[in-house]
Parts: sequence; structure tokens; C-alpha cells
Amino acid sequence: MNNFYINTKKVPHRYYLTEEQIPTQFYNMRADMKNKPEPHLNPATMKPVTREDLLPVFPEGLVDQELDDETPYFDIPDEVREVYKMYRPSPLIRAYHLEQVLDTPAKIYFKFEGNNTSGSHKLNSAIVQAYYAKKQGLAGLTTETGAGQWGTALAEACSYFGLPLTVYMVKISYEQKPFRKSVIKTFGAGIVPSPSDTTAIGRLILEKNPGTTGSLGCAISEAVEKAVSTKDYRYSLGSCLNYVLLHQSIIGIESKIAMEEMDEYPDIVIGCAGGGSNLGGLISVFFKDKINGIANPRLIAVEPASCPSFTRGRFAYDFCDTGRITPLAKMYTLGSQFIPSPDHAGGLRYHGMSPILSQLYHDGLLEAVAVNQIDVFSAAQLFAKTETILPAPESAHAIRTAIDEALICKETGEKKTILFGLSGTGYFDMKAYDAYLQNKMVNTNPSDEELQKSFADLPSILA
Repeated sequence: MNNFYINTKKVPHRYYLTEEQIPTQFYNMRADMKNKPEPHLNPATMKPVTREDLLPVFPEGLVDQELDDETPYFDIPDEVREVYKMYRPSPLIRAYHLEQVLDTPAKIYFKFEGNNTSGSHKLNSAIVQAYYAKKQGLAGLTTETGAGQWGTALAEACSYFGLPLTVYMVKISYEQKPFRKSVIKTFGAGIVPSPSDTTAIGRLILEKNPGTTGSLGCAISEAVEKAVSTKDYRYSLGSCLNYVLLHQSIIGIESKIAMEEMDEYPDIVIGCAGGGSNLGGLISVFFKDKINGIANPRLIAVEPASCPSFTRGRFAYDFCDTGRITPLAKMYTLGSQFIPSPDHAGGLRYHGMSPILSQLYHDGLLEAVAVNQIDVFSAAQLFAKTETILPAPESAHAIRTAIDEALICKETGEKKTILFGLSGTGYFDMKAYDAYLQNKMVNTNPSDEELQKSFADLPSILA
């Protein structure tokens, strides 16, 4: 029997903060990092990007946040907090039933970010990005999306602020998740399967590889080209960039406030990792405690074995897109030309990782594991049966590792507190669940030879 009491306080299944407790500031991890992420490089000059370099691509307010390595906190605009009140604070949930089934002495908590129409944490940054675009008086935005959660979130935010939006969706996800398209269109956004013949870069990619299923790198290239070639448009990105992790810090801040109110603190913090937005947001304030010697939680990134940027990638400067028109970032990467297998964790199929998280991993402050998709869906099914929430395939990567850590506690008898991020729901991923349930799912991971071929195309930059 689990101990349902902590310091005489009974922990409820779901713990909600009040609207008044919605954070008023975002936390910038870079301000406390001993080793800052290396600056992005202008692909034309190979020199660090300047504010002037980025202004044609991103809204002005986001450029300022992207380049600021020193300011620890940024105020959340009142207009943004008002929109947040429609779905935040999100609940912190104690996974009692999962603990019982696992028969573990560990206490398992998860921060549930899927209780909004986008079905994920992505709305946290989408609202901020649409707000700054509207404040600047822009005519519209372009973006890319993998599984569709980011595209849905930005479509919601742009609809709220009255901004046109064009979404380039990775072709395989466009085909696997048809109803994501319907939701995006419901909010008034246009959607294009990528790579497409609507951009010069898309046509070039199709000419080189006519049968490609696409990648986030391809979709980014098309979205950026469309933005910079359309008057008063800008590009919006849902992961990886510094300002996105800044916005997502609201996840970690709320989690810490809630756990403190229950006299709890995590020994282990776990998040799925594709580009890094969900993971970076969840670990943000716990990293602050770790770097300042207040506590020493293990911080774990979980990535798909089919797209193992951390665990098999190179820490190097690389382009953020397949078309090689974006700035270069120093990150763990599989190479911008790497096309992952068309598995079902669409939101994690990105060749690179956030420069912030890459630096933390390189410095030994962040751990990383890679897991196979069959094992991921096994964990997803168990979680759904015990906690009644159908998780997104991306989120289920974190569930897999949380279960594994809880089972280690069962063997050792340690009563560790585990916190993981349930970044979204899987209600648009039923083809994936069907494949798993019908035993048609396979693990398709890159060979060393495939990775070496991709690494050979990395830019020749010493840093």
C-alpha cells in the first residue's frame, strides 16, 4: 500500500493552483548557466547573428528575448496572462493508480499540459508569439508542424489575435493525422503538406527525393522562405529556440509552486525531447535549484531511438533546417539532411536539439535516454488504463522512462519522487495506437552507416 500522506497533508489526485497564481514572469535559464549556449551564426557571414539579421524573420519582441543571455526573468504581458486563464493553471496529478499497478514505493507526479484544444503544451508559446506579432502590426505568420500540435496551437492563437497563418505540415504526419488538418482549418489557418511545390526549396527537395515523407527540417525551410518572401509576414517556431523555452518555463514554475504547497520536491524530472520546448520548460526552475546548489534533482531527456539527437548525435554547429537557409546553431544534431523514419512520434522527429539543452547535456547537467516506439506504446497503454488519459506518442516517451525509474525504485526500495511532463494527448494518433494494438508496429532506428552519411554533411566549422 502506498503512503498517501506527506507531512500529514493528503495529496489529491489533481492539484490545481488558482488563476491568481499563474506566474507573472518567465524564467530564462541562460542567465544562470555557467557555460552559455554558443551564439547562432549567420549562414552568409558565419559570424554571430545580430538583431538586424533576425528582424526580417521573427517578430521584434521575440528577437529581443532570443538574444538575451543575461536577464533572468521576463514579464508576461497582461494580455497573454488573460488568455492563459482560459486553460491555466494546468493540473499537477499524482499517478496513484499507476503507482499501485507498478507496486513501487516511488511517488509519481505528472504535469498535464493537454487540457486545451491544441492538446499540448504548445499553446503556452503560441499565444506569446501571436501577441508580439499583433503588437508589431504584422500582416501574418508562417510556421511548420510535425504531429500537428504546434500548428493547431498557433492556429488557435492567431485566430484569437486576428492574424492569418500558413502552416507547413510534415507530409507523413499530414497523411497519418487527417483530423489535425481539420482542426487547424477550423481556426482559419491554411495548411500545406511539406515538402511542397509552393516554395523553391520545397521543389528542390522533391526533385532530389521525390518520394520523401518529409521532416521538420524540410517544413522549417518552406515556412521561412514563405515568411521572408511575403510582405509584413514573419516566421514562428514552436520548439528549439531560446525564446520558446523561455515561454515554456511556465510549466516548471507552476509545477514547483504546486509541489511546494504539498511539501514535495522531485528527485527525478523527466520530459520527452524532440526540439526541447516541453523538456526545457519543465526542468527550468529545477535546473536553477541544481545549478545554485539548492537541490540536486536528476534531469532526464527521453528521445526516440529513431531520431536520437542526444544519444547518438554530434555536438556541432549545424543548420536548423534541411534547406540550409536558417542560422546555424551549436547543438546536438544528426545532421540537417537526416530524414528520420516515419514512426509515430511526429513531434520528436527533428534532427537537432535546443542549444540550451544541448549545452546542459554537454556539461553533464542533463541526462538522456533513447527508447523504441514499441516500448513507448506499451507504456502509453498501461498509463491510459491506469490514469484514464490517452497520451500523445511524444509524451509517452516520458511515461516509459518514468515507469522504468519507478521499477528501479521497486527493486531498491527507494521512495523517490518522480515528476514527468505529460505534454499532450493522443486523440489524433489512433492510427499509431491501432498499429501497436494489431502488432503491426516496428522499431525502425538509423544504422551507424546512415548517421555517418548525415554527419559527413555537417558544416566545416570549428567551435
